[in-house]
Amino acid sequence: MPQRVMILATNGFEQSELEQPKATLEKNGYEVVVVSPEEDSIKGWDDGNWGDSVTVDLTLAEAEESDFDALVLPGGQINPDILRMEDKAVQLVRDFDAAGKPIAAICHGPWMLAEAGIIDGRRVTSWPSIRTDLENAGGDIVDEEAAVDGNIITSRNPDDIPAFCEAIMSQLEKQAETENEMEAA
Repeated sequence: MPQRVMILATNGFEQSELEQPKATLEKNGYEVVVVSPEEDSIKGWDDGNWGDSVTVDLTLAEAEESDFDALVLPGGQINPDILRMEDKAVQLVRDFDAAGKPIAAICHGPWMLAEAGIIDGRRVTSWPSIRTDLENAGGDIVDEEAAVDGNIITSRNPDDIPAFCEAIMSQLEKQAETENEMEAA
């Protein structure tokens, strides 16, 4: 059974930051499930305009951390700002962290990590305009394509998507190896 990855998003997600990781993960054999407070579909943001719609596979109310192996949080200014006002969304981030599962956030997505209170003392990066917020939440801010600290993966912008996806897949491979070793023992 392939590992399952939740992409948590709502209207206003950065188009490329949802679609490209989704396509890359699916191409590499992962099952990707789009979760949202909205039903049916959500609309992206692309170059200053509303972009394409993406089908919602599961509503936020139905989603549980235990059904997934990793969490991806796309950016866009609108998307994480709305999601951080959703108690269940913030709790999901905390639940993934408590379980030690990979959490990958790009661009403005790390706002969710700050809201969940899980970046104190961790190396993180983001879009420049929210770095002060992350620093105020205790994050150790770096300027890298993909900052990895334990189970937390962060990236700065759409240009970093290849490195972001590679870091996600690397974490998922390590997680699968650990689980296989535990089963064999």
